[in-house]
Amino acid sequence: MTIMAGMGSPTGTGVGPLLRGWRERRQLSQLQLALRADSSARHLSFVENGRSRPSRELVLRLAEHLDVPVRERNTLLLAAGYAPQYPETPLDDPSMDALRGGMERLLAAHDPYPAVVVDGSFRVLAANRSIGLLLDGVAPHLLEAPLNAIRVTLHPGGLAPRIVNLRQWRRHLLERMEHQLELVRAEPLRRLYEEVRGYPEPAGEAADGPAEDAFPFALPMRIRHEGRVLSFLSTIATFNTPLDVTVSELAMETFLPADAETVRYLQSAVGPERQERQV
Repeated sequence: MTIMAGMGSPTGTGVGPLLRGWRERRQLSQLQLALRADSSARHLSFVENGRSRPSRELVLRLAEHLDVPVRERNTLLLAAGYAPQYPETPLDDPSMDALRGGMERLLAAHDPYPAVVVDGSFRVLAANRSIGLLLDGVAPHLLEAPLNAIRVTLHPGGLAPRIVNLRQWRRHLLERMEHQLELVRAEPLRRLYEEVRGYPEPAGEAADGPAEDAFPFALPMRIRHEGRVLSFLSTIATFNTPLDVTVSELAMETFLPADAETVRYLQSAVGPERQERQV
């Protein structure tokens, strides 16, 4: 499996080719998009061909109807000759205090089940104490900042040797990264994808891998821990209608027990006396 040369956000020398790329990705005709954005197909054609410069308002309206990520909306504005609309505020900025506090409370509330907050490149920005249970035995150099959730999961020195259904979970994570690469132009993310895709592939699932119909509703991550196999279902939460690039790329991933045995073990193993792991 390889990334095609054209994968990633649409490219071009101006706002016209960029808009055309997003429109084609969404499989919309010029007429369909023009009707949604209260414009005309003729004007949109002129914009895409570089014969007409769109107004700032039209760029934002088209981006909204094309569901363009916030970071790429700024790219469209810059390509059209306008200032960016959305700031990119560092997460440690004082103006983010309320946001950070809310995320910390959510992470703590998810204990004793693991949970992390990652950015658009899958770097771990925060985690609850239960994530330490999954990180037991991971090579120390993989835990150095900035810790990357994809790398630590698929690296041979990370979680990979303990994941029972590694072939399935690896495929899931690579597809997730490919989807992310379709949305944003991020060279670090592309390099990470090429790195983890080059890790050794599992020869086959272990004998104690899950039966095909064991989890018919979602793919679990099944991981060995202290002589038992724990099963988790992953859920991802993002912010609705973000107005900041940083916030738009935050994602909270929570791991829910997929069976009663995992519930019982976590409730007994992750007690209040367990030391919080710094990540």
